[in-house]
Amino acid sequence: MLDKLIAEATECDFKAALETKKPKSWLKSVSAFANGIGGTLFFGIDDDRKIVGLHDPQKDAESISRLIKERITPIPSFVLKPDRVEGKSILALMVEAGRSTPYYYRADGVMECYMRIGNESVAAPDYIVNELILKGTNRSFDALVTTEKKDAYSFTLLSATYRERTGLTLEPSDFVSFGLANKDGFLTNAGRLLADQHIVFNSRVFCTRWNGLDKGSIFDDALDDKEYEGNLIYLLQSGCAFVQNNSKVRFEKKARYRVDKPDYSERAVMEALVNALIHRDYVVMGSEVHIDMFDDRLEIYSPGGMFEGKPIQDCSLSEIGSARRNPVIADLFHRMKYMERRGSGIKKIIAETEKLPGYDDRKRPSFYSTHSAFFVTLRNMNYAENACENEITPQVTPQVTPQVTPQVTPQDKVKETILVFCNVPRSRKEIAEYCGYKDIRSFAVNYLRPLLDEGRLKLTIPEKPTSSKQRYVAVK
Repeated sequence: MLDKLIAEATECDFKAALETKKPKSWLKSVSAFANGIGGTLFFGIDDDRKIVGLHDPQKDAESISRLIKERITPIPSFVLKPDRVEGKSILALMVEAGRSTPYYYRADGVMECYMRIGNESVAAPDYIVNELILKGTNRSFDALVTTEKKDAYSFTLLSATYRERTGLTLEPSDFVSFGLANKDGFLTNAGRLLADQHIVFNSRVFCTRWNGLDKGSIFDDALDDKEYEGNLIYLLQSGCAFVQNNSKVRFEKKARYRVDKPDYSERAVMEALVNALIHRDYVVMGSEVHIDMFDDRLEIYSPGGMFEGKPIQDCSLSEIGSARRNPVIADLFHRMKYMERRGSGIKKIIAETEKLPGYDDRKRPSFYSTHSAFFVTLRNMNYAENACENEITPQVTPQVTPQVTPQVTPQDKVKETILVFCNVPRSRKEIAEYCGYKDIRSFAVNYLRPLLDEGRLKLTIPEKPTSSKQRYVAVK
């Protein structure tokens, strides 16, 4: 019964008893659930999921309703459901994702906004609060009108690109109808992001081609390094050009023709970069999109996690909806045929990569997000895995050798090394350091996640994947 209740919860938290003298201990989760994707608080169950029960569930239910109405503003939509598990009374407080964000915890004249990170409810930083305010008023950053006059700036690149990709002329009236300016001639943030001049400071893309499989010193370990700033179309074109200039196209001779074998799909790269530029969070000051190229992969990072919903690694990629953080920019890029409206960018990245010669499931693009970041990883189709000697460090024990045959790639060797090392539970950091990797996040995406998906590795706390106490252990 308990497993069924938890499975039905979007997110969940547990309280052994109802705390009425210090209700912030659980009301902050109510705030976080309402500000996010909803969730359920279980009263009468401790953190170890042991059923302890409630002595007076009716009285507790009345206190819960009263405290939410007194301390959470605006009042979120919630349902209280009593239940009995193992002969003991519990309460399930189901909080819906709110539309009037942000939802604050209010006490002693102080208002605090909370959000969920992993299995914890934490105070939301200012930029998250700002985004919640926009969301709650049905506005977006790119649609906000600024004090910048349209006539003070030029839009040569936008006009030329619009004409080239649509065959139409961008008329002055289009700036208003497309949401780039208002009728009084003031630019929206979308208009500022598409001006020829660099007037949005964090409209930037940093590109680096690293020497090897990990990041290092920009002065010693970077083969190429570029920084671009300004117009979104310029950033898109420059980012794609950087990837193309640092990629290779090999070929395979056939009897009467040859097969070109590019490192990456140009369309997949463009789609990933379009998504990064359009769906990023421009409210986060001092941030930018990053393109990091390594010998074996390409990573694109953009500020801002999933606009609505769970982290992408917890979602089915075939069921991700089309929630757009910057709908004005998205609509214009759709008009210029850079993207589709259906939220099919991720599917397109995968589909275009699958078309490449030499593709197999090990080269499948991967996606990862946190509350403040989104990552796309594309694998180099021509990466000579059997030529890389740095993939495994001297820390690898001889126990692995008998399991590896000449046909096994270094990626497989690393996986086998992980499985041997994880004969007892290990932390992500321990595993990465043992295998000689400094970039723990990248290591987890490229090795731990595939092993989990293959069922060869498992979590010690599967119900709390982001727990600080999380460990990985090999499946025997």
